[in-house]
Amino acid sequence: MPVSVAPLDLAGVTIPHHFRCPISLELMRDPVTVCTGQTYDRASIESWVATGNTTCPVTRAPLTDFTLIPNHNLRRIIQDWCVAHRSLGVERIPTPKQPADPSLVRSLLDSAAASSFTASRVAALRRLRSLARESDKNRAVISTHETRSTLVEIAFEGGEQLELPEADQPALEAMAVLAMLPLTETESAAVASRPERLCRLGETVTRHPSMEARINAAAVIEAVAVGARSAETRASVGGTNGVMQGLVALAEQRANPRAVRVGIRGLFALCLAKENRGRAVAAGAAAAVVGRLGELASSDAKRALATVELLCRVEGGREAVVAGWGGGEAAVVALVRAMAGKASWRAAEHAAGALLAVLGPSEALQMEAVAAGVVGHLLLLVQGGCSDRAKRKAQLLLKLLRSAWPHYDSIANSDDFLRPF
Repeated sequence: MPVSVAPLDLAGVTIPHHFRCPISLELMRDPVTVCTGQTYDRASIESWVATGNTTCPVTRAPLTDFTLIPNHNLRRIIQDWCVAHRSLGVERIPTPKQPADPSLVRSLLDSAAASSFTASRVAALRRLRSLARESDKNRAVISTHETRSTLVEIAFEGGEQLELPEADQPALEAMAVLAMLPLTETESAAVASRPERLCRLGETVTRHPSMEARINAAAVIEAVAVGARSAETRASVGGTNGVMQGLVALAEQRANPRAVRVGIRGLFALCLAKENRGRAVAAGAAAAVVGRLGELASSDAKRALATVELLCRVEGGREAVVAGWGGGEAAVVALVRAMAGKASWRAAEHAAGALLAVLGPSEALQMEAVAAGVVGHLLLLVQGGCSDRAKRKAQLLLKLLRSAWPHYDSIANSDDFLRPF
């Protein structure tokens, strides 16, 4: 340990060395003790272990047990020290919430699976749901293979048909917890390989009177599609009666941002399979997605643009996308604006891909794109730090726009964007 430490920059206060994390050298906010007896800030030691280190950073002794024990006494002493120096600008560290106890999770899971009383099962599942909502750490504790597999079994009790409200409650609560957890390929297959389970998802996402139940079912559909990693499995999910229609209906819920977000994420996950893109177009996905595009956060806007690009690749998809924006000129302007947005390079790439399909052979739309300033954005894509795939799409658009860009020939032969990738 260092004998002296640098002062806290903003407050000009020297932090006692035993209040500092040996890894980050910052004031510990959530001190925890490892099996070697050394204390670290939780975030620092978790990052240390997550990067593959198996020794104690201070003693270099092997970490034979990765359990982190909260050092409540030291944390209270640090909090008291913060309060004592409040007049010098030191803010008191908050008392951290501890992750869920794995033994509590197992107990709740046993009650949910084994109890013969519906009320007890529902209470246990609601407690699990509450814990999962609290933090990422809790979800990490809850999200074990045993927990997810048990929740899948409970969520699909009763076959494909919706039950009476009272009997259906444990299944709905289990699905609400599953909606917050990722699924492995095996767990996804446990749903997708059972037609009655897929039918249950389709029934819930389209016909259930509770909007929350429909949203949770959509989140499970996305988790199954993402976890499957198989186009064939995704196609079977997307081909289930009601699934596409339910996701589209959620994406159209203007007054419910969570419904829109979950609906679009589900559509994107399913449209990764070619077989599902025509189904999505037929269900009205194009209009639903483009209609909500301006309301989405950057990560979801990226998925929405990727979905639009995928839909444009199937018969009738381009026309549906253009109609969703109210015409070709409006579609071009919207996609150029999406390229100019600050979401990400990936969002700009997907906008460029969709624009390629929308412009097609139409000289009028090509001129509209040039007038909207697309050339500058394409040059940024070509010369920027984006992927080679994005640069190729930008190159294709620049070549397509040659006749609509009077000054194209003076720049078009530059190695900056016409070199092969």
